[in-house]
Amino acid sequence: MRQAEAGMRDRLRADLAALMLIPGLSGHEDRVAAAIRARLAAIGVPSRTDRLGNLVATFPGAADAPAVMVFAHMDQLGFFVRRIEADGLIRVERMGGVPERAMAAQAVTLCVGEGRDVAGIIANKAHHATTPDEKYQVLRAPEITIDTGHVSKAAVEAAGVRIGTPVVWQPRVMALAADRIAGTSVDDRAGCAVLIEIARGLAGRQGGQQGAQQDGPTVHLVFAVQEEFNLRGAQVAAQALRPDIAIQIDLMLASDTPDMADRGEMVLGGGPGMSLYSFHGRGTLNGVIPHPAMVALVEATAAAERIALQRSAQVGVLTDLSYVQLVGEGVAAIDLGFPMRYSHSALECCDLADLEGLARLILAALARIGPGFDLIRGG
Repeated sequence: MRQAEAGMRDRLRADLAALMLIPGLSGHEDRVAAAIRARLAAIGVPSRTDRLGNLVATFPGAADAPAVMVFAHMDQLGFFVRRIEADGLIRVERMGGVPERAMAAQAVTLCVGEGRDVAGIIANKAHHATTPDEKYQVLRAPEITIDTGHVSKAAVEAAGVRIGTPVVWQPRVMALAADRIAGTSVDDRAGCAVLIEIARGLAGRQGGQQGAQQDGPTVHLVFAVQEEFNLRGAQVAAQALRPDIAIQIDLMLASDTPDMADRGEMVLGGGPGMSLYSFHGRGTLNGVIPHPAMVALVEATAAAERIALQRSAQVGVLTDLSYVQLVGEGVAAIDLGFPMRYSHSALECCDLADLEGLARLILAALARIGPGFDLIRGG
């Protein structure tokens, strides 16, 4: 491994681990944004926040080159408190795609303020009292209770918990074998870590300083909010920035475990991924078929840089790029990402080598976008 690559992987490890330990339910991403803003400032990159909470860093480029928006979301899924019982047990509503079978007996954090957060556990009926029928049933989110150890509603409220308090999986980071990491909110703090690494690369673009116009495209890096709450934040950022090109960074469903083997050929540690087709198929009926010029760009870049590139085509997957692509006269869009196992559970898993490959791929692809980059369809 080259020394520069070792440095990038170490930075990705440190940034990802730090961000995974910060709670940030949709609509409550401020702590995550503050940590990212500090990291950007440390490398001399200014940033700004819009009214919805998106964090944006802009790198000016050639006026006649397409403008590019590269983005990842800061928020995570979880719950909101809906009721506090007289005995102190707490009932919640699910926020985002929390799987029912992943809830029982999990540790959670009730976010009342930095340094004052309250720990809790999702109750699980004692095995000795569980009937045969109950053994193979899971509770829905409105049926679960959270136990914080408090014995009354007054005690829970005195600790700062109220109706509407955000609840997330208890933040956790686990170093697994080699360069694999498990923990909470890999989706999409890993994408945020990659975006920070891209900012480092762009800050030294062509040896110039951040803020100075370069021959490459203008690049807007967006750390978006409320992706897990029906994909809201990135659309607002795109409406303001009006990019010509959008590159979205998020997980790719790894299909290298027995339960996922028929879903594709995405291997953890096999390199970054490119989505050729995504379709939710539920509720929103939205998805992305990428712009052919972006597919060609990514494939050519990966080949030139000798970066292994994996391919994905999935039903059941949805990203905020689905809405960003529809802004203005249309945006040339593509989803890029990293393989991840165990999505939306309390312990997700990714490989740092894939994150490094993804950062290198996007930086090299951005360098290939110039004034002559053609986005015309059918020309």
